[in-house]
Amino acid sequence: MAYKYDVCVVGGLGHIGLPLGIVFASKGLKVCLQDINAESAKIVSNGTLPFVEYEAEPLLKDALKNGNLEISLDTDSISQAKNIVIAIGTPVDEYMNSKTRQFLEFISDLKQYLSPDQLIIIRSSIAPNACEQIKRTLGEDQNWKLSYCPERIVQGYAIQELKKLPQIVAGFCDDAVSEASELFSKISSSIIITSIKEAELAKLFANSWRYIQFAIANQFFMICEDQNVDYDNVRHAMVEGYERAAQLPSAGFAAGPCLLKDTMQISSFYQGGFHLGHSAMMINEGLPNFIVNQMKSKYSLKNRRVGILGMAFKANVDDIRDSLSFRLSKILKFSGADVMCSDEFAASPDFVSKEEITAKCETVIIAAPHSVYSKIKYPDHVDLIDIWKISQ
Repeated sequence: MAYKYDVCVVGGLGHIGLPLGIVFASKGLKVCLQDINAESAKIVSNGTLPFVEYEAEPLLKDALKNGNLEISLDTDSISQAKNIVIAIGTPVDEYMNSKTRQFLEFISDLKQYLSPDQLIIIRSSIAPNACEQIKRTLGEDQNWKLSYCPERIVQGYAIQELKKLPQIVAGFCDDAVSEASELFSKISSSIIITSIKEAELAKLFANSWRYIQFAIANQFFMICEDQNVDYDNVRHAMVEGYERAAQLPSAGFAAGPCLLKDTMQISSFYQGGFHLGHSAMMINEGLPNFIVNQMKSKYSLKNRRVGILGMAFKANVDDIRDSLSFRLSKILKFSGADVMCSDEFAASPDFVSKEEITAKCETVIIAAPHSVYSKIKYPDHVDLIDIWKISQ
């Protein structure tokens, strides 16, 4: 069968699907970005990004101009592609358990547009054993070419990382593995072939490992604060010329849509036995409370004007999903503070400028270490709380 597209990315206008589709198109493949978000479709069709993704916009403009990239809100577009990449977000419930059933219902609805002749690639972060359930949902009466090729990019830098990172490839049959390997070889530095379960766990373990590393740093930071010791000085003494400690990160908010979620997906799968993950969650999620309690030990927060710089979940991006900055703001308000928030990338009618915060606030907290904050000259009267130490 002759297909119109080489690749159709389902969820193609999101943080995972859009850069992937752009990079495939930059390699000469005919790519369809299929999505249901009409607003994002309009933005991308005009050659701009709906979120911060460095180095992506020139590639997007070129791909639209030469016809290698199309945007579609029509689900039928899925049936017109040789390779289908499913890159939709995977929701979790209030207990951070993966809503696998909702994902499987999506696959079931999608089945009418799929054919065993197509290669179906799951790109989303999923719970262990989910691929086996996807296979059953598609129907074991046919030989589906189903592959799992997890993403491992750092948000905002996908264009760079898609080219340099090895791609993990797993599949339920030899054709799925070989075809997925051939496809990703066009954009990836190398291919790592694993079993399905190994690929599922490798993706979740990688994010959990990072989350636990951040928790260790944040726990060390809290201990240092209680002892009136500068954690950054301790960390420098530990890592300088000492490779065995080189991976110890600085302290700071560990948030975003993946690290906590994937850590708790392992915990749910392992029936509550992932004690390190639970401890990491208590430490990282508890850091805003720790900061507020430290402030309370120095002064009353009632009617104190406090400014938060950085509402995104990490430096130099505009994504506010699961950002701990908002939890910090709520705790401060509950404690009686008058809170003002600002961000250099994320927009909100409730945000004010960084200049207004530095001029009016008695306390300023750098919650997301956007690089521009290192250049601010903070007034002498401001109690600056900079866990990240970017102002030094």
